[in-house]
Amino acid sequence: MKAKLLRALRKAFPLLFWLLVWAACYRAVGQDLLLASPGQVFARFSFVLETFFWRCVGMSLWRTAAAYGLGVVLACLLAGLSHASALLDELIRPALAVVRATPVASFIILALVWLSASNVPILAGMLMVTPVVYANLREGIASTDRQLLEMARLFGWSRWKILRRITIPSVLPTFVAACEACVGLCFKATIAAEVIGVPKNAVGSQLYNAKIYLETDTLLAWTLVVILLSMALERLLKAAFERGMRRVHHA
Repeated sequence: MKAKLLRALRKAFPLLFWLLVWAACYRAVGQDLLLASPGQVFARFSFVLETFFWRCVGMSLWRTAAAYGLGVVLACLLAGLSHASALLDELIRPALAVVRATPVASFIILALVWLSASNVPILAGMLMVTPVVYANLREGIASTDRQLLEMARLFGWSRWKILRRITIPSVLPTFVAACEACVGLCFKATIAAEVIGVPKNAVGSQLYNAKIYLETDTLLAWTLVVILLSMALERLLKAAFERGMRRVHHA
C-alpha cells in the first residue's frame, strides 16, 4: 500500500510542481488579462458540458483524421512511384523536400486563396504527414535485404509474393514509426490552420475568438484541450499500432 502511494505521489509531483509555478507566475504578473490563474482556467472547463464544445472537438478531430489518412495514402503512393521509376524519384524527392522545409503558415495562407476555410486544415495536416511518411518508406525500401530479393527471384517468386513476404515486413517498422510521429504534427497543423482560417465549429476558431476578445482564461483552457487531445491521439494510435504489429508477428 505504501509503495503504491509513493508511486502515485511520484507521478503526481511534476504536475503539482508546474501548477505551483503557474500560480506563482500569476501572482507575480498580477493581471488577469496577461495571465489567468489555474483556478480561473479550470473553471472555464465547464464548457465540456456544452454541446457546442463537443461539436468543435468532433469537427477538428474529423479534419485531423481526414488529413492524416490522405497524407499516409499519398505518401505510400509517391513512395511506390519513386521505387518503380528513377525519373519519378528525381521529380518527387525535391518537391517533398520543399514542402517539408516550407513553413506551414505559408501553405495555410496560400490555400485560403483557393480553398474554403473548412478544407484548408485538411490540406495543412496532409502536407505535414506526407513528407515524413514518404521519407521513412523510401528508407525502409532502400534498406531491404538485397540478398533476400535475389534469392526470391531465383526461386521464381512473383512481384506480389516478394512484396508481401519481404518488402512489407522490411518496411513496416519504419512506416509505423513515421505514422506514430506524424499524428501529433498533423493535429497541431490542423489546429493552426483553423486558427488562421477560422472555420465554423473548430477548436482553432475558439482559440482565435478567445484571443480577439482578450479572454486569457478561455484561451488557456482551449490550449489545454489541444494538448490533452494531442497526447490522447498519440497514445491511442501507438497502442493501435502495437496491437497490429503483435498480430502481424503472430501471423
